[in-house]
Amino acid sequence: MSDLVNVCGLNVCAPDGGATIVRDVSFTLARGEVLALIGESGSGKTTIALALMGYARGGCEISGSVRVADEDVLALSQAELAAFRGARVAYIAQSAAAAFNPAKTILEQVIEPAVAHGLMSRRAARDKAVELFRELALPSPETIGRRYPHQVSGGQLQRLMAAMALITDPALVILDEPTTALDVTTQIEALRVFKRVVRERGATAVYVSHDLAVVAQMADRIVVLKQGAVREMGATEQVLDAPEDDYTKTLMAAARPRVPTQGAADLSAAPVLEVRGVWAGYGATDIHVLPRNLILHDIDLCIRRGATVGVIGESGSGKSTLARVVAGLLPAAQGRVLLNGETLPAGLAARTRDQLRRIQIVFQNADTALNPAQTVRQVLQRPMALYGLGGRQDQDRRVLELLDLIRLPAALADRRTAELSGGQKQRINLARALAAQPDLILCDEVTSALDTVVAAAILELIAELRRELGVAVMFISHDLATVRAICDEVSVLYAGRQVEHGPASAFAQPPHHPYGDLLLASVPEMRRGWLEQARARERDAPPHAADADPRLCAFLARCPVSVRGVCDRTPPPRLRLSHGSEALCHRTEAELRAAQAVRLQATSAG
Repeated sequence: MSDLVNVCGLNVCAPDGGATIVRDVSFTLARGEVLALIGESGSGKTTIALALMGYARGGCEISGSVRVADEDVLALSQAELAAFRGARVAYIAQSAAAAFNPAKTILEQVIEPAVAHGLMSRRAARDKAVELFRELALPSPETIGRRYPHQVSGGQLQRLMAAMALITDPALVILDEPTTALDVTTQIEALRVFKRVVRERGATAVYVSHDLAVVAQMADRIVVLKQGAVREMGATEQVLDAPEDDYTKTLMAAARPRVPTQGAADLSAAPVLEVRGVWAGYGATDIHVLPRNLILHDIDLCIRRGATVGVIGESGSGKSTLARVVAGLLPAAQGRVLLNGETLPAGLAARTRDQLRRIQIVFQNADTALNPAQTVRQVLQRPMALYGLGGRQDQDRRVLELLDLIRLPAALADRRTAELSGGQKQRINLARALAAQPDLILCDEVTSALDTVVAAAILELIAELRRELGVAVMFISHDLATVRAICDEVSVLYAGRQVEHGPASAFAQPPHHPYGDLLLASVPEMRRGWLEQARARERDAPPHAADADPRLCAFLARCPVSVRGVCDRTPPPRLRLSHGSEALCHRTEAELRAAQAVRLQATSAG
């Protein structure tokens, strides 16, 4: 098997004699092979991948040798690079939503590379696009191309981006964190489709990721990177089962969050937050004073002082909507939100300044949540000034206390947030919420955009802060493994319904609501072959049919254990399980346990 890619002594340096971003990297890639580049944020993964296309960020210099499909990439002119990119080498970016033009139909954008490079006529390109849509398991392959990007789901858009990359039959495909932004059930389907298409087409690929569990499913070989240098290189099985480098071992340990053992929250502590019978959504209200687009259905939740409650579910399950209702950003249509026993006004405008101070949100993306032109000191002092917390000297002292609390050096106080790493930004994002001295913090997917090492540190920090400060935390995520590691209780949402709720310990063993079991089964394991053994997701099943009775189980269309004549006719009762959870399900505990035992046995046998 001949080498398609040969990289020797690759260096990428910042402009004007700045830092070396990538230093002396060498590797080869055989035809039909998948090579993974892994490491923390800033390790040089994407920089190396882009160098395979002859590209570096503005002002950076590339040196060394990069050969792809018999082309000396670094010797190509700009015109030759334009012909090379998209035709011989294709790139699948992390965020498909940012890569697609919202004003053009999907089909026009998917066929653009083939037409622009003169590889086929528009008619032939359209036919090939439909063929790819079918291969990538997209719904309605003949017509999905007529839609606009906002009219498909995130998982579908990511697969459509793969179609755009594959339409030119490139010699090399670069996949840069293509599933990081997807929830676990969508991710498993995307991984399964990507792997099948890559194998069937005999494609050669470079897969960039920070997640070893994902890489284990996709790659033949792994290159481990840290600070732009290779720390380890080898076959996937060797790197996973017998890593030689200490840094690789650190990545392995961080692949699944393990927060230090901590005492359970005091169940006798007073509730900080109570959500009682909340219904919420968007649009005009009907005669029952419910919004036309109903998102949340009769949600109940309680978080006690010093406790962390996890709220999990796929994209669109209502997690962030629940946080918006609690924060007052979206008024509830029905039901109440209580803070420290006091009913809060539904809308933000009616709440007092003190009520606003006591509930703070930590947003998912620190890059967009923080003003890049402000210093860390300015960011942290803003809530103090807004809520009148101390004079200038007190605020300066508090900034240093907060930096110490989140384990960042005091020297960062006068640096602009744009100069910080992703992990540092998220710590500042958290410290800004703490600066208001809140009773409750709403953490909305705060680790989903971080690499595993940084995410593990943030989880440990949140656990310590709630113990030391007694602050209550609502932790929103789509990753059940993360939620189980840090939370006292877990609430599972599906299509706006609370289908399961109970202590985090209950989620360590069956039985579960069938949807909770699906979430557990969709968390990738760090071993080869897991993807083939994992239960397939019911592809593109709607959360709830538009003409269905809203009182029926929302998971009905995807449920593997539904009972005809019961589940499709009668609202599900709330089932109390022996390990402390409650689930909305017609099945008995024994029936759920038996069905899930069969699934676990099949996975283990595989």
